[in-house]
Formats: sequence, structure tokens, C-alpha cells
Amino acid sequence: MGIALLRGCCLAALVLLLQTPMALAASAAEPLEQRLANWPSWSLPAPLPRPGQRDLLYPEWFAGRWQATNHDPSGMEPDLQYEVRFNLDPQGEVVGDRAFNAAAIGSALLGDQLLQVRNDPLNPNRQLALLSGDQRLESTVVGRRSAQTSDSCFLADELALQVLHGPGDPRVSRVETLSRYRLVQPDRIEAEQWQASYGSPAEGLAGEARRSWRGQLVLERLD
Repeated sequence: MGIALLRGCCLAALVLLLQTPMALAASAAEPLEQRLANWPSWSLPAPLPRPGQRDLLYPEWFAGRWQATNHDPSGMEPDLQYEVRFNLDPQGEVVGDRAFNAAAIGSALLGDQLLQVRNDPLNPNRQLALLSGDQRLESTVVGRRSAQTSDSCFLADELALQVLHGPGDPRVSRVETLSRYRLVQPDRIEAEQWQASYGSPAEGLAGEARRSWRGQLVLERLD
């Protein structure tokens, strides 16, 4: 949120001082709740600011190692199990171990087709996956919004640009994933996830969702 005039800046600062943390959380969550209410009729552009070089920060109750189980309520896809990790960054804030987590999910989905996942050392929002058949999947988060609406509830929405390199021309798509996490016990997090895929930005920045998916995720603490 930008304020152009000095008077506007002072007023905004005063409002921030007067607001309670929960009021700020509710304000930040409003676009995400509206996005959720519109699913599966999602389209781009989405209300997701560009993340720059900032990683997604999680509540402190995410820190550690977890056994993850993905469940498809439709029954069309089998349950997936894998390990995920959330670590402290140099500032002491909780972030996902993106390369490890992406490799764990990718291995559960693709098996031996996934060879390796690398982080971009200059950008925490970019990973490169090496695949069999001389293919490479480049994934970059280009939009993000998150909000902690209570001590035990956290919302996060990310839009990723995915480029698959290999034989022939690169294939480009965009994938948006909105997750609502709830801490139900100290060692258990339950989440609902909503996802939509879109065409390449070359077809226009605006676009309707081509495919939609909804699933459930359970994290059980390992350490």
C-alpha cells in the first residue's frame, strides 16, 4: 500500500498504531477470503503482489520436520506421503526448505523421473528441477499474499510461473495455490488447498483458469 502525500503517510502511520494486530490480520486476509469465495471461478490478474526477493514467512508453529499426507477428496488421485521441513532464516523467521520440500513432493508424484531440485542462490522464490529425458522445470513465484488470521490459522496464496525446458519449444504455464492451515494440536496441522492452472503469459496477462483442483493436507510432527 503506497501513500503519496506526507500528510497521508502520517495519517497511515497513526492508523497503524491504533489498529490491533488482529485488525491488521483481518485486513490482510480479506483479499484471500474473497479469492477463496470465488473458487473455482478464478482468473488472472490475481490480487497477489510481486514478492521480490522476500520468501514466504510462516507462523512459528511450523518450525521443524513434518510427515505430510496429501488427500484428494474426489478419490481420483492416490494419497501422497512425504517429509517437509520448515527452518529458521538468518533473521530468526520460519521459512520452508523449498528445495527439500519440492524434491519430496516431486519424488512422491514423479518417482525416478525427478533427478534433483536446486534453489536459486540469489532468489528464494526460484527453483530448478532436473528431470529425466533431458528436461528442466524452472519455477518462480511471481505473486504472493499471506495472513495469519488467528493464533492457529494461516492463509497463503502463491502464483508460480513454470517453464518446462526440453526437446522442442519451452512450455510455459502459471499455477496458483491457496492454502488455509490450522494448528489443531501442537504436533498436527491440517490444511485445505485450492489450485488452478493458467496458460502462458504470452497469451495475455489476463486469463481464465484452465484446470482446478482441491485437496487436503495433514502435517504430523516428526521431531
